Amino acid sequence: MIQGIDHIGIAVKSIDEAKKFWVDTLGLKFSHIEEVPEQKVRVAMLKAGEMTIELLEPTSLDSPIQRFIEKRGEGIHHLTLATDDLIEQLKTLKSASVNLIDEKPRTGAGGAQIAFLHPKSAHGVLIELCEPHD
Repeated sequence: MIQGIDHIGIAVKSIDEAKKFWVDTLGLKFSHIEEVPEQKVRVAMLKAGEMTIELLEPTSLDSPIQRFIEKRGEGIHHLTLATDDLIEQLKTLKSASVNLIDEKPRTGAGGAQIAFLHPKSAHGVLIELCEPHD
């Protein structure tokens, strides 16, 4: 079952540059930076009240985030919805003929289990499903 919005992912060329706006100018609270080698990305977590903004910086030229920036520029990359049972959610979506990028969960930032839905199934929006790590 979907529990709500977990975070919004924003593709940026440089976390350090982006933090100047999001943290210094807007006043969002900086949490931490971590690298997710499997995704070829550095991630900065920012808090805006109960909401999290995830800044995504590519770590290699073949990173999906690098390709996104080259194609579309910096900006909103994905919307993440929290679920309490990712495997069951994926089964349900697959049976509803939703185009899944990931048919099995993989590990994302913070150790969460994640899976992406293709934007063609979500009216042009890349959706990430996330089962947070305890």
